[in-house]
Amino acid sequence: MARVEAPPLRAHVANAPAPRFFRDRARSVRFTDLGRGTSLAGRLADLCGRSVLVATVDQLTTALTLIELDGRARRITVLPPDIAADHLAAVIGRAEVDAVVIDGGTHAAAFDHLDRVMCAPSIVPTEQAPPVRRRSEWVLLTSGTTGVPKMVVHDLAGLTAAVAAKSPADGAAVWGTFYDIRRYGGLQIFLRAVCGGASLVLSSAGEPVAEHLARLARHGVTHLSGTPSHWRRALMSPAIRTIAPRYVRLSGEIADQAILDSLRAVFPQANIGHAYASTEAGVGFDVNDGRAGFPADYVGAVRDGVELKVVDGALAIRSPRTASRYLGAGERLAAADGFVDTGDMVERRGERFYFVGRRGGIINVGGLKIHPEEIEAVINRHPQVRMSLVRPRRNPITGAVVVADVVLKFERDSAAARRIEVRDDILKLCREALPRHKVPAAISFVPTLAVAATGKLERRHG
Repeated sequence: MARVEAPPLRAHVANAPAPRFFRDRARSVRFTDLGRGTSLAGRLADLCGRSVLVATVDQLTTALTLIELDGRARRITVLPPDIAADHLAAVIGRAEVDAVVIDGGTHAAAFDHLDRVMCAPSIVPTEQAPPVRRRSEWVLLTSGTTGVPKMVVHDLAGLTAAVAAKSPADGAAVWGTFYDIRRYGGLQIFLRAVCGGASLVLSSAGEPVAEHLARLARHGVTHLSGTPSHWRRALMSPAIRTIAPRYVRLSGEIADQAILDSLRAVFPQANIGHAYASTEAGVGFDVNDGRAGFPADYVGAVRDGVELKVVDGALAIRSPRTASRYLGAGERLAAADGFVDTGDMVERRGERFYFVGRRGGIINVGGLKIHPEEIEAVINRHPQVRMSLVRPRRNPITGAVVVADVVLKFERDSAAARRIEVRDDILKLCREALPRHKVPAAISFVPTLAVAATGKLERRHG
C-alpha cells in the first residue's frame, strides 16, 4: 500500500494554542516549548541526516528526543529499557548507528565509539533555524525473543495512522499510561498525546502502583492505557478510586470478559475499549462494545484501511499501519499478498471471534494442545479472582499437566477454609467449561504475579 506523508512531530507543538506537558515521577516539562527551544544542548543540527540511537534512561528525555529527531534524523532507533548489554553491538550494527542520544542516567561508556549528544530533562530557548525536513525511519525492537530482538522499521505515517483515524485534537485531554513509551504500545500513547493536543503522564520503573495512581489523579488523567495485567494490578490498589478517566484502553494481551467487567464496575461513566496491535502489524482495530473478542464481520472487510483474515486459526493483517520490513534480519515481515501473520490464534464462536493464545505458547499435555490463556479466562471469571497464570508442570506420564497460580481479591492470609472453598469453586468452574485435559491439576494462591517490562505476564515453562 502507498505510504502517505505525515507532518513531523515538531509541527504538532510549534504552534500549540495552549501549553502541554510531559510529567514523570520527579519532573514536569512543557514540551510545547520545543517549538522555539531544544533539549539537545544546541546539537540538533549535528544529528540531521544520521542514524541515531535513542539510549536515554528516562522516558521523559526519550519523549523530548523523539520530537526533536523526527523529520531530521535519517533513522531513529528506540532502545527499550530492558535490552541486554550483549545485544547492543548487534543493534548498533544493524541500524548503522553513527550517533547516540543519552541522558544523565545512561552508561555512556557503552557508546564511546559513537558521537554522543546529551538530552536534558528541560528545554532552553534557541534561535537556531529548524533543519530541513526529511522522512525519518523509526526502528522499534520486538520483545519475547531469547536472542537479539528483531528490529522493525516504521515511518511516522504508519505509526500515526490510527491516531489520525480515532483521536481528534482535545486540548483538555491528559493521557496516562502504564506502558513504557519505548515499546510499541507505549509509543502509541505518546503519539496520541503529541498529535492529539494532550499532555502525557509517564510511568516510572519501580514506582509502586498506588503512587503511580496518585500521580495520575493529581494531574487529572482523562485517558488511561495499559495491558490487562497492568489493569489487574491497578485494581488491587484502593488508589484506583482516586482517578476518574473518561476513556480506558487495554491492549497487549487478551482482554477477557472478567477484566472488562471489573473496569466497567469501577469506571461506570468511562468509554472502555480494547485494541489489537503488534509491533509488526501496527494497530489493527479497536473494540468498544464492552465485550471480549471482536465481531466476526471484522474479518474479510476493510475498516479504516485495515483488512483481516484468519489462516489456519491465526489472525493475519494487511494495513497501511504495518511496518515496512525487518532491519537486517533476513526475514520477510509480510507475505507476498501483504498480510502479516500475527501468530495470535483466534476461534469463532457464533458471531464473534475470540483470542485463545499465541501459536508459540501452546502447552502439550499427552499430545493434546492447550492455550494457557483459554484456561486463565475461565479462572478469571470467578468473582474472587483478580488474575491468574496457567503454566505447565512436568509429568512422567503425559509429559506435562497444567497448573494455575491465582491472585485472589481478598487477603491471602484469610482463613484456610475460605481459600479451600474458593479453590474448589475454581476447579468446578473449570470442569464445567473446559475439557478434562485443560482442567488444572493444581491451584496455588500467590500474592502477586510477575509482569515483564512489556506489561505482559511473565510466562515460564517446565
